[in-house]
Amino acid sequence: MTVVPNDHRFQPINLFEYEKLAKEHLSQMTLDYYSSGAWDEITLRDNRAAFERVKLRPRILVDVSDRNLTTSILGQPLQLPLLIAPMAFQCLAHPDGEVATALAAASAGIGMVLSTMSTKSIEEVATACDKFPDSLRWFQLYIHKDRGLTRALVEKAYKAGYKALCLTVDAPVLGQRERDRRNEFALPLDLHLANLATISGLDISHEKGESGLFTYFAQQLNPAVTWDDLEWLQSLSPLPLVIKGVLREDDAVRAVEYGAKAIVVSNHGGRQLDGAIASLDALVEIVAAVDGKVEVLLDGGIRRGTDILKALALGAKAVLIGRPILWGLAVAGQVGVSHVISLLQDELNIGMALSGCAKLQDINPSLLTLPRL
Repeated sequence: MTVVPNDHRFQPINLFEYEKLAKEHLSQMTLDYYSSGAWDEITLRDNRAAFERVKLRPRILVDVSDRNLTTSILGQPLQLPLLIAPMAFQCLAHPDGEVATALAAASAGIGMVLSTMSTKSIEEVATACDKFPDSLRWFQLYIHKDRGLTRALVEKAYKAGYKALCLTVDAPVLGQRERDRRNEFALPLDLHLANLATISGLDISHEKGESGLFTYFAQQLNPAVTWDDLEWLQSLSPLPLVIKGVLREDDAVRAVEYGAKAIVVSNHGGRQLDGAIASLDALVEIVAAVDGKVEVLLDGGIRRGTDILKALALGAKAVLIGRPILWGLAVAGQVGVSHVISLLQDELNIGMALSGCAKLQDINPSLLTLPRL
């Protein structure tokens, strides 16, 4: 059911308008942190442009009077093929932060991936979602230099009922985001890294200069992590492993060989290696390479329901969406996030009908015209 806010302040009817409105609610430092990409932001822009290059070829005279958008990921049902991507520091957008985001996701029957760098803890988010025991909730993590820290995070996530571990693998070091460097980005005094403070005792929120965030990652991101470390990570819990940050088909094949149950095709929202291939452009070869052995998801550039349609037509089982969720959160907390999800649901529903698809299984590559190289 469509959720349309009644408050007179709500004018946005699409995600682009939410972004514009969010700028009125965020400090320049926070806006830049959320919206920036690495270096020249080429990959950031190309993630969006990739969807605009792909065109739809709709079928006609198909009965689409009864449409079904439901699917499942790792055996868990979803009301539509959408998850909220892991994003740090959501309390910068709204005091309820990740709790509001998780509640909006659970209420809509979609997935939520909680970031290690969240400003609400693993336990706080899980407790808030108690009335949605079957909601899809994953925990995103890194393999830190401090293996004890990684182990503790995994144990907390497993105990709190998270359904999978989503390992980010495209950040052996932190990409350079020049807007953050110029702003000397740091957390406000009243915010902290909720998942890390009780484990590591780090206090990075007051650091200035280059940024407490950069300092933390310089200390704990581990450029020595290799494929062999995945066995150790999987030994810590029975939770299935999802690998996020895959852009090459050979890496996708290795991820399957090393036990991954799902893959997220992602370039970290253009925030790591600038000049990297757009996520959508990497999708087709990765889907072909894994040959149905694992589920493939896509992250990066989704702004319309028809973008979800295009990603599914190219073989993704579902997509993750990031920044627009933050825009909704900044504008109206949980209600804003729910509205963003609802807009995408409505657009996907209409896009499927206009493309001659009554259910997700009807979506296939014949619906698309791809750009010629």
